[in-house]
Amino acid sequence: MGLPSLDPFSSSARLKVWRADELGLADAQVIGTGHAALDAQLPGGGWPVGAMTELLQPAPEAHAWQLLLPALSQAVQGGAGPVALIGAPYEPFGPSLAAGGLPIESLLWIRSEAPAARLWACEQALRCADVAAVLAWLPQARVGELRRLQLAAAQHESLLFVFRPANAAASTSPARLRLQLMACEDDRTQIDVHILKRRGPPLASPIQLPARSRRMTALLAASQLRRKLLRQQEGVGQPGEGATVVRLDIFSGKRHALDRIALAA
Repeated sequence: MGLPSLDPFSSSARLKVWRADELGLADAQVIGTGHAALDAQLPGGGWPVGAMTELLQPAPEAHAWQLLLPALSQAVQGGAGPVALIGAPYEPFGPSLAAGGLPIESLLWIRSEAPAARLWACEQALRCADVAAVLAWLPQARVGELRRLQLAAAQHESLLFVFRPANAAASTSPARLRLQLMACEDDRTQIDVHILKRRGPPLASPIQLPARSRRMTALLAASQLRRKLLRQQEGVGQPGEGATVVRLDIFSGKRHALDRIALAA
């Protein structure tokens, strides 16, 4: 029985060599993001499973659901288990998530302000085979702590997304994939997705994705129309200069991530 070829120039060896000027292949399972333009720029064409994806943004709640909802819905509908939210800044808005294919009963919302408690909960969730994905807001996490989470995700083949502030872009990170999300200055209905780290060449310009789903856009337009018609029926005109408009929530004073972002856009 012959020994395997050790020739570095053999065809099989060349297939395993990654060139820095080429987009790398995925060395593990991926889940499609649901955004064709983004998939085309990611190794393997999706979010890496068994690795950490780091998302940097100026506000902790901005754009997270619109970006991740398609993949999370796919994972949950495939019977992979619930999605763990650790340290989410606002209560998830159930009706909007359900409309996007993610039932509210499939979410585990773990609330804690203590950084150490969030890290502990994140590690425990990654070790749980019944959890489909872990979303963790860790603004104060250090590199060593992130490395532990990356190792836990790899050991248990988990889908892990870590949210950190935009100024963390200047620091190093063990994340396999690193993205920065920003509102598009020219079009508030779009978000700019900058790929800071991937297995491939640097991406010169950001990818533009819709800031809201079509369904959410339609719902907001209908809501604005209803409010306008109601003001007209009540004989209330548009506020003049210097007037203050106060919005009264219908959700018992609770703040919800999705409707806050949608209304502010």
